[in-house]
Amino acid sequence: MISLTDGEFIRLTEFMRLNYGINLTHKRSLVEGRLQNLLMELGFHSFSDYFKNVLADRTQEMITTMINKLTTNHTYFLREPEHFLYFREKVLPYMVLNAAGCDLRIWSAGCATGEEPFTLAMIIADYFGFQKGSWDTNILATDISQRALDVARAGLYTGEQMGALPKHWQKCFFKKYDENRYGVIDQIKNEVTFRRFNLVAPFFSFKRSFQVIFCKNVMIYFDQQVQQELIAKFYEITEPGGYLFIGLSETLNRRQTKYKYIMPAVYRKE
Repeated sequence: MISLTDGEFIRLTEFMRLNYGINLTHKRSLVEGRLQNLLMELGFHSFSDYFKNVLADRTQEMITTMINKLTTNHTYFLREPEHFLYFREKVLPYMVLNAAGCDLRIWSAGCATGEEPFTLAMIIADYFGFQKGSWDTNILATDISQRALDVARAGLYTGEQMGALPKHWQKCFFKKYDENRYGVIDQIKNEVTFRRFNLVAPFFSFKRSFQVIFCKNVMIYFDQQVQQELIAKFYEITEPGGYLFIGLSETLNRRQTKYKYIMPAVYRKE
């Protein structure tokens, strides 16, 4: 097996931290374990040789593969369901009453394999019912992992993965694809735009702000400085009255953010 030296580990983790905000400094065994087989498959004899080629690859395909190997895209439908209930029972009615036009702009940042944005799209379709056609609802779903985005765009899930969803959602919003998988129907898929995006980008060049941002269980991989910078950028592109949802294992320092605390992991821009 190919061993990871101290110098190689420092160089690699610094690269991931500075360019993608991902803190792997305490995950040496994970880094080594997930990359060893890849190095052998590609014919490299050391992490230094591999990393040199990653940086020299102008297509960035090697960087994409490395990020896919080192990031965990663990999610599932209705994860932390209290947030989705709050979104339906509180956020949507507020947005309907206070929207300047009949449009909703939502960002699922760190969408992984698509369960979160598709859940939001299903909630919106269920909430508006026959009036959905008069509303322009846009859900932007982004992730750093191209592998996760490819799975999300396909919109295929097993019956076991769909188990947490209400039975009538499973019937209305999915169609049988093959023996073991079900596909999200086009009505829901068309509500979501998937895009690769780096949350550590120096600025967010979106044309319009968002009324709701979901960034759940993503910041746990970032160090404190990156978290603070990200929250500040989120605040700037949140419309007044808009909401930010983060993971229940995450918190915002109330002295360092302009967001108002609403409930655990839910904040609002006044």
